[in-house]
Amino acid sequence: MNNAPYVIAVTGASAQPLAERTLQLLLQNNHYVHLILSKGCYKVWESEKGIIIPQDMNQQEIHWRQYLKTQAGKLICHQWNNMAASIASGSFNTKAMIIIPCSMGTIGRIASGISSNLIERCADVHLKEHRPLLISPRESPFNIIHLRNLTTLSEAGARIIPPIPSWYSQPKTIEQMIDFIVARLFDSLEEELVTVKRWSGNNL
Repeated sequence: MNNAPYVIAVTGASAQPLAERTLQLLLQNNHYVHLILSKGCYKVWESEKGIIIPQDMNQQEIHWRQYLKTQAGKLICHQWNNMAASIASGSFNTKAMIIIPCSMGTIGRIASGISSNLIERCADVHLKEHRPLLISPRESPFNIIHLRNLTTLSEAGARIIPPIPSWYSQPKTIEQMIDFIVARLFDSLEEELVTVKRWSGNNL
């Protein structure tokens, strides 16, 4: 197991299957993960997938282990407003933070330096400590405020990786599209969690 953990944050934006697959692949590849769900994303999971996620953090870990069908890796779940969590401190070492999917509200608050919850505080920590912060924004279309906030975060060192599927890989299922998006997310960290069809010129 890799020593430095990943921080995975999930906001109330649509596209929860991307978060599920990201978490599943990290655990299956024997990684150490700290997971934060925003206050709003519990309702999104319930409304979009009919899944009720436990509010108790110990029960939540059991839920994810059962739902994702893996006992590998190490998982610690955090309450969205627990500002005393270890990952809220810059002295706690981490490999990277990934916010997937990331709402524009969260993006705006991080870009403004506001830390109103644990997700925003952890993002601020990764920026100030110059650690990788990957943000997968889920909105369409972008307005000028969205674009300016994304630019601010990019200039501060965050990597903006929208969840855009490929068509040249000729996906046959939604699962293949999700795997491609997640694989591209981790490409920037030089971490290969899943094998996907890669572009190799004109010979697809």
